[in-house]
Amino acid sequence: MSAPEAPSFHPVEKRPRQPVKIRWQIALGFGVFTLAIVILLWAFQIALLGPFYQAIKTAEVKNTAELIQRRLEDSDLDIRVKKFSNDLGINILVTDELGTQYSAWKPTQRECLLENMTRSDLRAIFNEVNLQGGRKLTTYTSPFTYQDGTCPEVILYAEIARTASGWNRMILIESEITPVDATVETLQVQLICVTAVMIALGGLLAYFIARSISRPVAAVNEAAKELAKGNYEIRFAEGGSREVSELAQTLNYAAEELSKVEGLRRELLANVSHDLRTPLTMIQGYAEVMRDLPGENTPENVQIIIEETERLTSLVNDLLDLSRLESGVVALDKTRFDLTESIRAILRRYDKLADYSFPFEAGEDVFVTADELKISQVVYNLINNAITYAGEDKTVTLRQTVENGRVRISVSDTGEGIPQDKLKDIWERYYKVDKEHKRAQVGTGLGLSIVRNILELHGGAYGVESEEGKGSTFWFELPC
Repeated sequence: MSAPEAPSFHPVEKRPRQPVKIRWQIALGFGVFTLAIVILLWAFQIALLGPFYQAIKTAEVKNTAELIQRRLEDSDLDIRVKKFSNDLGINILVTDELGTQYSAWKPTQRECLLENMTRSDLRAIFNEVNLQGGRKLTTYTSPFTYQDGTCPEVILYAEIARTASGWNRMILIESEITPVDATVETLQVQLICVTAVMIALGGLLAYFIARSISRPVAAVNEAAKELAKGNYEIRFAEGGSREVSELAQTLNYAAEELSKVEGLRRELLANVSHDLRTPLTMIQGYAEVMRDLPGENTPENVQIIIEETERLTSLVNDLLDLSRLESGVVALDKTRFDLTESIRAILRRYDKLADYSFPFEAGEDVFVTADELKISQVVYNLINNAITYAGEDKTVTLRQTVENGRVRISVSDTGEGIPQDKLKDIWERYYKVDKEHKRAQVGTGLGLSIVRNILELHGGAYGVESEEGKGSTFWFELPC
């Protein structure tokens, strides 16, 4: 018998954790904020009330001792001591190292420790405080029981000071720490009410604010999903906060641009398919004629096949050039060369075109530092574009002008011109003003896009001026 197969275990795939919706994030944030405020209120008003109160009373006593110290030799010392004692509800005694009292006052008739101290007690306290650096703070339970049956906590502060005349004085201040239990109970009731109100208000605020923020964001999110599916006609509601409204505006602009690109892409497919099909049909047709019919293998038919092949090669080269330029992988080989002479050399090649004339208006020769091959490609594309749309006189005029250290090359035709509303689009890839395919107007609309990309790589300027019925002038500028 064969051994039983071991059971196979398949690990369970863990689904990525879904992020929390923005509405609940905002609500949670408000909840945490409200809880933190409530905790702080309870901590400071209940748990820390006693320590805070004692710290305040301690600071009050020390500040009073400092004020009395400055007036130890004033004639109105008793008046000052009495005022401090009454204002703050504290017992004050000023003595010296022998226990002699110079000023003393208590604001109430309640029995206190200071009035029961003898001279020997005062001398002992003076010596003890002096040994501890001249200051001593003691907290103790009062040895006296008052009429309400309480024995309050008392702060006793002693400080030794030396007067301007060289005498030693000790300032004794006794201050009761009022019990805060009743206050704490009152505050607890108030805080319970405040906590309930804050939780209710916090919940309502969290709900309405989260709703007002999340609703436009959710709407933008849903519309963005439609945009991702290719629905470029979708529009984003420009509501809510300023950031959400600006995001919606940006996405609307992106949708419009994507819609335009989609239209250009479809136009490219139509243009390229047509421009590829036409020469391929011609090549196939003439090749079959030359194969099947005797005597048709003539130089003329071969020349037609060669010309159509050149058209195919030109189209493919334009597509490859534009792809490389837009991907940014093209490296410029800049050299200093004579731009004027380079244009003359290009025009000499065009002189073979029958019935076309190419006047070139230029003064002195101008030198530029650029990629000569790429700039030649710019000139070729502008001339080819002008030939495609040349008027009946079949004249393409080139002009060279120099101003402010920059040279401008203009290429003009006398054709039908370009409508003003289409001037901004002609530099886009695949765009053609004339949508009809004619043998006299071939091309895929890539030439001007190649021109734009090359000039932007060089940091040069470019533009077009056109008037319907009078022709167009394309120009570009480079630093001399």
